[in-house]
Amino acid sequence: MAEKIQQGDYNEDSIRSLDWREHIRLRPGMYIGKLGDGSSPDDGIYVMIKEVIDNCIDEHTMGYGKNVELTIAEKSVTVRDFGRGIPLGKVVDVVSKINTGAKYDSKAFQKSVGLNGVGTKAVNALSTYFKVTAFRDGRQKTAEFQNGVLLKESKEKDTTEPNGTLVTFTPDETIFKNYHFINDYIENQLWNYCYLNAGLVINYNGKKYVSKNGLLDLLQRRTNADEIRYPIMHLKGEDVEIAITHNNDYGEDLYSFVNGQYTTQGGTHQQAFREAFVKVVRDFYKKDYEAADIRGSICAAISIRVQEPVFESQTKTKLGSLTVYDGGPTMRNFMVDFLNKELDNYLHKNPQTADALRKRIEQSERERKELAGIKKLANERAKKANLHNKKLRDCKFHYNDEAEGRNKEEIIEKRNQTTVFITEGDSASGSITKSRRVDTQAVFSLRGKPLNCYGLTKKVVYENEEFNLLQHALNIEDGLEGLRYNNIVLATDADVDGMHIRLLMLTFFLQFFPDLVKNGHLHILETPLFRVRNKKQTIYCYNETEKQEAIKKLGEKPEITRFKGLGEISPEEFARFIGDDIKLQPVMLLPETHIQQLLEYYMGKNTMQRQEFIIDNLKIELDLTEDVEHDIEEAKVEAVAEHISEEVAA
Repeated sequence: MAEKIQQGDYNEDSIRSLDWREHIRLRPGMYIGKLGDGSSPDDGIYVMIKEVIDNCIDEHTMGYGKNVELTIAEKSVTVRDFGRGIPLGKVVDVVSKINTGAKYDSKAFQKSVGLNGVGTKAVNALSTYFKVTAFRDGRQKTAEFQNGVLLKESKEKDTTEPNGTLVTFTPDETIFKNYHFINDYIENQLWNYCYLNAGLVINYNGKKYVSKNGLLDLLQRRTNADEIRYPIMHLKGEDVEIAITHNNDYGEDLYSFVNGQYTTQGGTHQQAFREAFVKVVRDFYKKDYEAADIRGSICAAISIRVQEPVFESQTKTKLGSLTVYDGGPTMRNFMVDFLNKELDNYLHKNPQTADALRKRIEQSERERKELAGIKKLANERAKKANLHNKKLRDCKFHYNDEAEGRNKEEIIEKRNQTTVFITEGDSASGSITKSRRVDTQAVFSLRGKPLNCYGLTKKVVYENEEFNLLQHALNIEDGLEGLRYNNIVLATDADVDGMHIRLLMLTFFLQFFPDLVKNGHLHILETPLFRVRNKKQTIYCYNETEKQEAIKKLGEKPEITRFKGLGEISPEEFARFIGDDIKLQPVMLLPETHIQQLLEYYMGKNTMQRQEFIIDNLKIELDLTEDVEHDIEEAKVEAVAEHISEEVAA
């Protein structure tokens, strides 16, 4: 009993104060969101790049410096801007003392994204090497750090360099395990900066990024000219810019920004736009259309600039409640006033666009009414199933949890980690269920091969029980606002059947929920194909090359196991493959990708083209003589061609 009291003691010795560096390294999620290895666009290494570039953008916004240079060589990142440069006497303080910065003074930085002086401190603390040099009025000063600890501070000296700041950092591999930079994610990040700052030039590893038309360029890059229903409407006002069109996809595709920050989780400004757009459209057509019909298939970009924005966390991915200016209108009223004037004027001046928008709304209305009956029955069925949903093993935290109260930081960190694994069969789901982290990892089990839904309408999502239960589990029926998991991971066997299931699920998401893919939520789980071991060591290999290297390393004929299915991997082993060292392959859509053309080619009935593609690209590796290899390759090509022909006939 005395021992229990001692363990539960809460006294002065229980209180511990961490310095800024220790706190950031102990709780990195509070400052940069989830850690990750670079396979997701919101992983910490990209947030670190953003935090440094944000300072360059704030300088540009204030009228100083039109160029930013970014260089990434292996795992080292260098950013150079040509703004005013950090005041030389404060170079060390600005990157290593919390609550030290210029952005508390609105005269120096108005409508900036970096408000509390934490960003570069977090980058410094989470880097094995961090170097900052300020160039100011012919003088320069440098400071170097390791994990946030000052190593060296130079004295001021003369320079011929133009004003600005140079930052170099290398993320700490003990925190960001096995990390790697994905170029497409960085390019998207840079393009967003350019769209929001017309005229800004960013040079990245020798490539130039610049936008002349702001959000109009963004939407042109994110849509396909032959798939949008009317020319993009581009509306601009003081501190607000909006671009709008509709396409033939399902759902809402919204890109929202505050003071140049991409708010991936939306917030009050995005919700204000959604409500204001509905109101203005109803008023213009003098018809009480359903909000879902007006916003269905919309593709829009919204950018606002405000003083003192209230973000939900340091990562600034969601805007909280605020007025546009002190004592001014609410965000909703501000957006309604702007669209009442600009959108209404645009539609009056462009009757063809107004007519195309009306037709798109009425098409959505017809589709919704056709779905109404089956949707009601399907949702009732799903609600009953959800009470005892054997397909879903849920987790404690969810992506749409409200972050508030004493545990706000923990909720934000856990929310970013939320993952649902979509598995095939009971054996695979059983292994993952037993080894998962129950607070942030859920499992949804498929029964056999799902339906190929290419070319089908959304009616199939409600008619097919499995698809309907999945959309309810993800909570994406009405868009991404209520998405329950940040990462949706396809976990299928690495065989032909597993690949087929993966393709069918990709088709489902691309056909009916493309914005889920466009926003970087969909991934494919990579698991090892081989286990190579001897009595002393076990090595897991993800490909043939790694297997051969492992055999060479272990020597003396080690035991080799080929994992044909996920169910063959024990829960104890599986835990390491979905834990800190998880390998996720992101499903990425390039802006120029035509989704319908892509699906038609691979999942439609144009089998002759597909047959030719397979024959042209089929590769067979055999350790045989040249003549025998040639004969076998010919036979296999003929077999594949015959199989495809039979499939088409069927």
